[in-house]
Amino acid sequence: MNATPSTPRSPLPGPARRTGAFTLIEILVVVGIIGLTLTMGVPAFVRALHKEGMRKAESDLLEACQKARGAAIINGRSQDLIIKPMERTFEVPGAFSTTTLPEGVSIGGITVNDWPRDQDDVVAVRFFFKGTSDDFKIIINSDRDGSQCLITLDPVTALADIETSR
Repeated sequence: MNATPSTPRSPLPGPARRTGAFTLIEILVVVGIIGLTLTMGVPAFVRALHKEGMRKAESDLLEACQKARGAAIINGRSQDLIIKPMERTFEVPGAFSTTTLPEGVSIGGITVNDWPRDQDDVVAVRFFFKGTSDDFKIIINSDRDGSQCLITLDPVTALADIETSR
């Protein structure tokens, strides 16, 4: 048996073969794309986390309606959403603590069961244990940019709907 010792092969002449690594240019391009994405996305993300003005008022009113509906269904008895237009506050006793509308946001009108109620000291919107509610509409206005928001309740389902005009 003829055994010849094996010798390591020398690299082939010519252009260097590419290995599995990334080049500096590729890494810089990816870092640049990530930087641009973060630059554009972070302000929107911060705004979403930090609600203020009309967005906070809308969110709080919708949450109060949801809490009142949920409390009525769970407890098996009607639950009221109490709004005090002159004080700019609202609450759901036992389910949602008293909340004041943010500065620069005011109540433009309240209607309960087709009766204007914005001049009343206290307005009660009733949510019933079968998942229904009074017919309710509230308009909130932004003093800063003049935008308006209309929040309505569907009396059959007691679910809130929101329309915003800027």
